[in-house]
Amino acid sequence: MSKTLRLILGDQLNTQHPWFADKQKDVTYVMMEIIPEQLYVKHHIQKIIGFFLNMRHFALSLKQQGHHVIYFYLDSAENQQDFKENLLWLKQKLSIKKFEYQLPDEVRLDEVLKEIQKEFKESKVYDTYHFLTSRNEVKDFFRGKKQYLMENFYRYMRKKHQILVDDKQNPIGGQWNFDAENRKKYDGKAPLKDALLFKRDVTELVALLDKLQIPYFGGINKKEYNYPVGRQEAFALLDYFCQELLPAFGTYEDAMLKEHVTLFHSRLSFILNLKVISPYEVVQQVVKYWELHQNSITIAQVEGFTRQVIGWREYMRGIYWAEMPDFKEKNFFNYSTSLPTWFWDGKVKMNCLKHCISNSLEHAYAHHIQRLMVIGNFTLLAGIHPSEVDNWFLGVYTDAVEWVQITNTRGMSQFADGGIVGSKPYVSSANYIDKMSNYCKGCFYDKAKRHGNKACPFNSLYWNFYIAHEDKLRSNQRVSMMYKLLEKIEPDEKEKITEQAKKYLENLNSL
Repeated sequence: MSKTLRLILGDQLNTQHPWFADKQKDVTYVMMEIIPEQLYVKHHIQKIIGFFLNMRHFALSLKQQGHHVIYFYLDSAENQQDFKENLLWLKQKLSIKKFEYQLPDEVRLDEVLKEIQKEFKESKVYDTYHFLTSRNEVKDFFRGKKQYLMENFYRYMRKKHQILVDDKQNPIGGQWNFDAENRKKYDGKAPLKDALLFKRDVTELVALLDKLQIPYFGGINKKEYNYPVGRQEAFALLDYFCQELLPAFGTYEDAMLKEHVTLFHSRLSFILNLKVISPYEVVQQVVKYWELHQNSITIAQVEGFTRQVIGWREYMRGIYWAEMPDFKEKNFFNYSTSLPTWFWDGKVKMNCLKHCISNSLEHAYAHHIQRLMVIGNFTLLAGIHPSEVDNWFLGVYTDAVEWVQITNTRGMSQFADGGIVGSKPYVSSANYIDKMSNYCKGCFYDKAKRHGNKACPFNSLYWNFYIAHEDKLRSNQRVSMMYKLLEKIEPDEKEKITEQAKKYLENLNSL
């Protein structure tokens, strides 16, 4: 009987995978912590720790179930710090005849594993059995269409998986999308809840990274690392979301506060992106909980969450496989500016950016509006090179893996793709940020001023963006109103706005 070696990547921690249904004596599983995977961008310390903790927990659980597992720790003597070299070493040591792996979710690793396949007499590739779509399903769904429209895909997903639809395939609640009810500023009507945090000592693991001189950034409480590890904690986080946060999630999902980092968000994306828990398990439990508590939870809450998980998440993955690797090089506005230095320490006078970036550095977390409409909004208005933005977002958040990060950042946030993901640039002046948060209160800058002493940078940069890129944006019907408003601004006022913007753009590090 031939011996089989099965590779499990760090974001393939799915204990429900068919591989593990039976214990086979001729199968060896291998997992690796390798230094190059920590170096392709500079990662937040909490992201590195979170991956390693979950990988080690997963390997141990497989061993406890009776599977044969070989685990290369970062400092293992036999670790050659390379997927191919470690696999070839095992091939010889164990007389391996067959190599098997699950489809990776990154183009780079897809190419690496295809090459490694050639080194084995036999090989086989499996699905990860995590997503609700295949790699090419989004591409096939929109074949022949001029544009990807998430709403159409989302409705297809609801029907396909029988989620929040009745027997006639109509949406429960009478409409497919309650987004209009998901944009409320926090008004204090729903009591804020503390996030569910887990506490474990990771002092030794941090010391290992330091010993091997692995570069990282961001803060960490080594005595109380608080991201979940394993399925038990993943489901505890899901249960907490259903019981404590779901009743107000949809209403305030776009809201931001100085005093609270997570508001009513689940914080499930990290453990979900490692495949410890599946999107179907998450949505199924949320919908079931809502069905039992419809007197206290409205359909808008559960629909808003469902749309993020089975709609947006799957849609972004589909666009990734449809548009990569070319997507990674897109730079629609030909931007070239570097990130301001305060992206690495949060020391900026703009309250909104100070809070969103500082929280990101401290917690390796920010919710979607903080990422899109504060941080991403600024980098787009400031002309930052999309690769710099990509690398920062990919490094700073625990849930940032390339298939979901790059489509959200370079596409939705930076419009560097020219409109593949989003039909318009997502930019705003200070008005939107003030509408959705309390950041503007007590800020060094004046949210009401376009120019002059302490004028909020968002205001002049916003109008300057449309002025500077009129050749690329004027024909976009989604932003035609902005150009009609621009036409009403007096030439003298417009000149003051552009002069103010120029001053800020030349002094980004001093904002």
